[in-house]
Amino acid sequence: MLNPLLLSLISLLPFVHGLLEVKLGKTTVSGRAVSDKVDFFGGIPFAEPPLGPLRLRKPILRTRLATPLFNASTYGKSCIQPLADPTTLSEDCLTINVFRPAGVSSKEKLPVLFWTYGGGFIIGSSNMYDGSNLVARSVARGTPIVYVNFNYRLGPLGYPIGQEADDKRALNLALHDQTTALEWVHANIHLFGGDKSKVTIFGESAGAMMTGVQFLNPQLGKLARGAIFESGQANGPGTFTASRNEPVWQRFVGNVASCASIASSGETFDCLKNATTEEITASVLASVSFDELPWIPTVDTGKGSIFPDFASKLYAKGMFARLPFIAGNNLDEGTLFAAPQEMTDADFKAMVVEGHSPPTVSQQALEEVADKLLELYPDDPTVGSPYGTGDELFGLPRSFKRSAALMGDMTFVAARRQWNQVAAQFGVKSYGYHFTHPQSPATQLGVTHGAEIPFVFGQVPPTDSAGQSLSSLVMDYWISFTVSLTPNDGKGIERPNWPRYTERDQLVLRLEGGNTTAVKGRFQEGTACFPRQERLYSEAVDSSNCLTRSPSGLRGSSPI
Repeated sequence: MLNPLLLSLISLLPFVHGLLEVKLGKTTVSGRAVSDKVDFFGGIPFAEPPLGPLRLRKPILRTRLATPLFNASTYGKSCIQPLADPTTLSEDCLTINVFRPAGVSSKEKLPVLFWTYGGGFIIGSSNMYDGSNLVARSVARGTPIVYVNFNYRLGPLGYPIGQEADDKRALNLALHDQTTALEWVHANIHLFGGDKSKVTIFGESAGAMMTGVQFLNPQLGKLARGAIFESGQANGPGTFTASRNEPVWQRFVGNVASCASIASSGETFDCLKNATTEEITASVLASVSFDELPWIPTVDTGKGSIFPDFASKLYAKGMFARLPFIAGNNLDEGTLFAAPQEMTDADFKAMVVEGHSPPTVSQQALEEVADKLLELYPDDPTVGSPYGTGDELFGLPRSFKRSAALMGDMTFVAARRQWNQVAAQFGVKSYGYHFTHPQSPATQLGVTHGAEIPFVFGQVPPTDSAGQSLSSLVMDYWISFTVSLTPNDGKGIERPNWPRYTERDQLVLRLEGGNTTAVKGRFQEGTACFPRQERLYSEAVDSSNCLTRSPSGLRGSSPI
């Protein structure tokens, strides 16, 4: 007979060695315990490897594996991208990860939080967003959830552009990767204790924009029941048809050694499918940068498109999924994208006209909008972004703060506001937020794009007590919404009530340590008025349908 001490040690072996198993069809999938509260299963393929003949094609769903055993104790490799260690990258990157409360069985049905990462559509990976703190927090507050994230193709492999990509129905492949990952969740998440009917999708920046495009499919409700948008919607500027970026595609092909001679032929796909991964990777490194971001969701008018028209046009027709959501921005969204060099009025005007202008808008209308924007965003650092920093220039040109204010409002704030307003008009429940928690140390970035991410994932340094309290509050709001489709379930940390966004009140929640409260958006009717940024996507620029910047917005505080 074994002695009691030995029995105790044997009982601890699964935790010590992290041995956890789930049956996926005929395959035993082995994960690991990341703590005494959270189990992890990672690197599970959700689509066939997009290699060779499957390169530059829509993903093929893979709900089962071909081997009797699969080691899911680590993440899969990241997709091809610049600014990363090549040894960590692979074209065979379409994998999914599951974090669940420890010991959960397949008989339980827990709500699911499904994450899509950002990175300008050219960088990023699921292994950068550990969901264990979120899941542990959900357990601690008595409302356990399952967290899922995945990899999607990036740059020219995820967003082929140009006429050939349009003709071959190969646009927006990364969006199809996202849809396919959701289909995998729908097929398999019950095996991990999740409920396929209670999926909330969320993402940040590019991931939020991709999630917004998913909302343009009125049938999204078959795969999800709600969403959280962190700094990104489908109606942001810079959305065009595929042919506009033909030269960029030709440059990419021109850097693929075996295909360079046919870069401008309009018949490049067959060659690219036969190119080696090394050639493709070398071209990505040579062709893709943050200096320009052409590899983005593209309007696709073809049959079965995932992005059939400009978002603002579909919004006006009510052609979107009527699912509840949270959407928000950070105080200084534009500082990460503002031009570091001096910009003249002519440069600003060109930025507006060239960077935010689908061809459906007349040149005259765009010129008028640009002129009005120059009035509303004066060359005065005291009212620029980062907000509340007076005439401090941080060693940068005087125009930086003007550029940051304009970029943040046009690219993020106006799009978020329109999305909340559209929801209110169509009777869809939504909530808005404005993340303003001061960053330490203070820099020219302020509370910049992506600043909220550590708070969402519970990764605030322990030395920041105010930040840790805010992180618990933010996680509770996000978890509450995932579980009950309202951020106000009354569980977890005591926190202010988050009011629903309405056409009349237009309240959003300011998220700031020690100062979280509902506030009125500062884009108000009555003062200087310019046509909505999103109206640049319509054929008529209607001055009666406008965002306005109130005097308070011109005193050095961000419009929200």
